[in-house]
Amino acid sequence: MYVGRDMTELSMLPKDEWKKEELAFFHHAFQQIVPYLNSEGQTIHREIVEEIEDRGGLKRNEADWRHGTRVSYD
Repeated sequence: MYVGRDMTELSMLPKDEWKKEELAFFHHAFQQIVPYLNSEGQTIHREIVEEIEDRGGLKRNEADWRHGTRVSYD
């Protein structure tokens, strides 16, 4: 279960201030509803994808005893 800032709060911030977990969660959420998004929703999803790409993706370079190689928002 996602525990973090909701879209209302995040919409007031530029995407470069979002945490990786927030980007991962909302990217996944938007992926599930792509066929139903209006143009505003499509723009927000595209901006999220662009921010993820600008950061080099969502994978971690190394795993450690507490984290795997994927960003988890759960």
